[in-house]
Amino acid sequence: MHELGTGFGYLWSGQRWVASHGRWFGFGLLPGLVTLVLYIAVFTGAAFGVGDFTAWMSPFADDWNSPWRGLFRGLLVVVLFGFGALVAVVAFTAITLVIGQPFYERLSEQVDRSESANGTAPESGNGFGRDLWISTRDSVRLLIRVLAWAVLLFVLGFIPVLGQTVVPVIGIGVTAFFLAQELTAVAWQRRGVELREQLAVLRGRRMLAWGFGVPLALVFLIPFVAVLLMPGAVAGATLMVRSLSEENRADGKPLVGEAMTTPPR
Repeated sequence: MHELGTGFGYLWSGQRWVASHGRWFGFGLLPGLVTLVLYIAVFTGAAFGVGDFTAWMSPFADDWNSPWRGLFRGLLVVVLFGFGALVAVVAFTAITLVIGQPFYERLSEQVDRSESANGTAPESGNGFGRDLWISTRDSVRLLIRVLAWAVLLFVLGFIPVLGQTVVPVIGIGVTAFFLAQELTAVAWQRRGVELREQLAVLRGRRMLAWGFGVPLALVFLIPFVAVLLMPGAVAGATLMVRSLSEENRADGKPLVGEAMTTPPR
């Protein structure tokens, strides 16, 4: 339980950081606003077409008597939206981070500088194009993992009672973990830490990741709130990475690339 509180503390500290650095808050809003416009267009189309889609998915129910056909297809709509919500929340973050890679890179770097005793920040040493490629590649890899989980939970969602109680809770946990990974990836990447090692660190600290990610998984269901919280979420994720890196160094297990820093500007 202590780790859950610590994870939430990083999220709260990140929101406080951007609140006290208004210029960086505004700077970090721009990518989320672009993604929000794209999401509104996609989800508006999906909302209008969901009825036809569920009918296409269940032609075997065409001859069912009322109310069974309506109940079944209503359940299918609920399961589809649950499936879509899990993917959409993680995809929103992934797309926003790719679109805003230079924005969030600068924001995360500034958080590192402000927290460093000598005003330095780790740097990957890659050019912009290389960093963008790594960010996009890792986001795609992560989305594949998310889709695999989403398909499993979609199927389990049809199990009576379990599908309406336990499965949504598991879905929130899965979403929270991957949100934590995506957001910390900005700071990990500047430290030269690969996706596999990022996931290994967070798996070893699942309660910490959930403490950070669960509140975001819940509030990110509201797109406009997600836009407002993204800058602080990136800042909080950077603070969490700093702490995890320091713990690893204290244990004699420095992560790859951590020694690389850039002088204050």
